[in-house]
Amino acid sequence: MSTTHSERLRELLEPLVSSQGLDLEEIAVDSVGRKRVLRVVVDSDTGADLDQIADVSRALSAKLDETDAMGEGEYTLEVGTPGAERLLTEHRHYVRAIDRLVKFQLAEGGELVARILQVDDEGLDLEVPGVKGRRATTRRIAFPEIEKARVQVEFSRKDKHEENAEEA
Repeated sequence: MSTTHSERLRELLEPLVSSQGLDLEEIAVDSVGRKRVLRVVVDSDTGADLDQIADVSRALSAKLDETDAMGEGEYTLEVGTPGAERLLTEHRHYVRAIDRLVKFQLAEGGELVARILQVDDEGLDLEVPGVKGRRATTRRIAFPEIEKARVQVEFSRKDKHEENAEEA
């Protein structure tokens, strides 16, 4: 998809997504055989539930039907959320990932896996898990030090409520 087509779609669809209380995170048009698929990724600070996804999908579909933004050919509209292992690219993504485990690729080289504790305009406060029985440590990292960051899926982590109940 050309940049100008992507920009036109974003300009057309972003106000509709925002009116539903969501952020437009990504737009992609892919060819699948003879059909095209328009994938729209939305999110918010509190996440997006199925009802919100359905509402925004209907609104986007109606808007696309009344314009020729997708051209004459057939296409399928898919609206969804970023997924569990989302790539963090915007400040708001880091804020939404507070208390989540994230794998960082550092600009200086190397990787770091740590939990985001706090986010401000300059960077992040992290908790780096201890290795081989050692205690976790804290670390500050500035945004320019981050080459890439992706949320990690955790299957066995206890939530804070469970941890506090065990300590009592």
